[in-house]
Amino acid sequence: MPDAVRTAAVRAVLIMSLTIIQAMVAFLSTLTGSWLAFPMVLSSVASTVVATWAVLDVWVTRQVWNQRHGVVSEPSSTARQMRRQRRRAQRAARAAERDEAGGSIRGRRNAGDLSRTGDLSRA
Repeated sequence: MPDAVRTAAVRAVLIMSLTIIQAMVAFLSTLTGSWLAFPMVLSSVASTVVATWAVLDVWVTRQVWNQRHGVVSEPSSTARQMRRQRRRAQRAARAAERDEAGGSIRGRRNAGDLSRTGDLSRA
C-alpha cells in the first residue's frame, strides 16, 4: 500500500475508533441520565460524519494514487508470463532428451525398450 493511502487509512481507523468510543460514552451516559448525554450525542453525530469523510478520503486517495502512478505491479500477468517461459523451457528440454534417446516412442517400442502390453501369452 502506498504511503499516502496508508496514512489516510491509519487516520481513518483512529477517527473511527474514537467515534465508537464516543458513541459508547454517549449511550452509557444516556442510560444513567447524566447531563453529559445530550452533548455527547451531538458530538457523536458530528464524529460519525467526520469518520465517514475519513473513510471516503482513503478511497479517494487510493484512486488518485492509482491514476497518477498506475498499477505498481501486475502479479497475475507476470506469473502467467513466467509460467509460459517455464513451459517452453520444459518442452525444449524434453525435446532435446527425446532427440538424444533416439527419436520417438515408436522407435523405442520396436527396439524393445518398453514392455509389450499386447503380448499376454508370456504371462
